[in-house]
Amino acid sequence: MKQHLVLKLSTSLILWFVATTIGFAQETLKTMEWTVYGQTRKALVYIPATASSKASPLIFAFHGHGGTSLNMYKTHRFDQLWPEAILVCPQGLNTPGMLTDPEGKKSGWVMNDQTNNNRDLQFFDAMLSTLKKTYRIDDARIYATGHSNGGGFTYLLWATRANEFAAFAPTATAAGKLISKLTPKPALHLMGENDPLVKPFMQKITYNAVLKINGCATEGVKIDSNLIKYEGKNGNDVALYIHSGGHGYPQSANPAIVNFFRNYVKK
Repeated sequence: MKQHLVLKLSTSLILWFVATTIGFAQETLKTMEWTVYGQTRKALVYIPATASSKASPLIFAFHGHGGTSLNMYKTHRFDQLWPEAILVCPQGLNTPGMLTDPEGKKSGWVMNDQTNNNRDLQFFDAMLSTLKKTYRIDDARIYATGHSNGGGFTYLLWATRANEFAAFAPTATAAGKLISKLTPKPALHLMGENDPLVKPFMQKITYNAVLKINGCATEGVKIDSNLIKYEGKNGNDVALYIHSGGHGYPQSANPAIVNFFRNYVKK
């Protein structure tokens, strides 16, 4: 009787393992490619098992200057927190930096708002078009985040492609001249209080402008030790994630960003 029970349990465990393995196998992390202005562009893309049968949220995550799509994926494991969402981590090309790398020896994102002449905005358009044709994308749940230069590019997408998105989450960056081109959208801005590269005073100018653009209340609600949420007009809320670190991205912010995205759909 005892031997039969062990065998029965073992069989059940084997069946569970096989079923689980099959389920994982249907979820895919792959490199996708596009040709934009004669250049091959790539992105590391997590595809959930349900992407072809069910309307899927879509998140774009842009690395910082000198970064890679793989590192962006490793530090922003949104697929673990929102497994039903497609996660796209694009790879930038060598680009002169606004604060570092003036010779453009490292990867990054072009920060001009000339839509028809910006290779990276065209890259975004190509990615979005392909993903919409290949998978069932929930048009009301498309989001963008990015760190440093990638955060700046997130603000650029907000300034030039706002109608495509439900919400944004730029981190360790400033919008600069793009502020005047932003329209009300839910947003989370992350800042390190000791950021030596994108100075806190620059980031405060940006997020204070965003609070004003979104018609936010003057008093926010403290969610936890890092996160404060301000109610905005017509649901265009703003969350500020302020941590005590520097320019680096704290992975502890991942749940806050995913939870923020989950709460907003495009109107």
